[in-house]
Amino acid sequence: MTIGEVIRRSTDWLAGKGSDTPRLDAEVLVGHALGFERIRLYTEAERPLTPEEVAQCRALIARRGDLVPVAHITGHRAFGRLDLEVTPDVLVPRPDTEVVVDVVVELAPPGAAVVDWGTGSGAIALSVADLRPDVTVAGLERSPAALAVAVRNLAAYPALAGRVRLLASDGMAAVAGERFDVVVANPPYLVPGDLDRFPALRHEPEPALVAGPLGTEDHRRVAAEAADVLRPGGLLILEVGEGQADAVDGILVGAGFGGIAVRPDLAGIPRAVWGRMPPE
Repeated sequence: MTIGEVIRRSTDWLAGKGSDTPRLDAEVLVGHALGFERIRLYTEAERPLTPEEVAQCRALIARRGDLVPVAHITGHRAFGRLDLEVTPDVLVPRPDTEVVVDVVVELAPPGAAVVDWGTGSGAIALSVADLRPDVTVAGLERSPAALAVAVRNLAAYPALAGRVRLLASDGMAAVAGERFDVVVANPPYLVPGDLDRFPALRHEPEPALVAGPLGTEDHRRVAAEAADVLRPGGLLILEVGEGQADAVDGILVGAGFGGIAVRPDLAGIPRAVWGRMPPE
């Protein structure tokens, strides 16, 4: 079979297995198996593959057919301007979260001290530091396995090392007593039943996905902890799930935040909710 034939057959097969992006998945995985950039798949579409190359492609496509995230198969994912290592110990960074990063980058004051609650792969912490060279970021993570991934991602970008700290921490424990200008978090926001509705999620770490019966339990925790570490006028910026914006708005108001605002993602779903602590 040629490269083009493998991609076409893989696309059709993945579509039947429930992939939302079968053509993209096929191209990324075939390219990964062959060590090709995606453009080379087009320029060499008529090139026949060896039996060994076909077997390598089939092995990766088969894993995707079981709904293993493409990022877990390739071991990395683009996020903002960065290319991040991704393993089953962390959530796969998603474009929705880039909306949250955009809000931090736009609203953080000059020279801000930022804390990323639940940093996971380090996607938010590293992207904020990358896009705002004037800020410092503390990334907090309770999972040792996830923190190890974030540490490796930071090591891949040594220019950020002087401005990003990655700390083992359950909530804000590791930075108790410090003060920050911005708290940002993409907390767990699913309910247990969501894992049955979205079977692809079974490959990602459940503690980073599921909050509780309401889905907003961790938003409430972050809001309470943020109020203790933010300076007067400081910002709390949260990612929320579909349909949660109003509830999280109420949580922020109840925790003493004002000036509540919301930004949608590219699909028009309210995705980032933020508020500001009162000034002195």
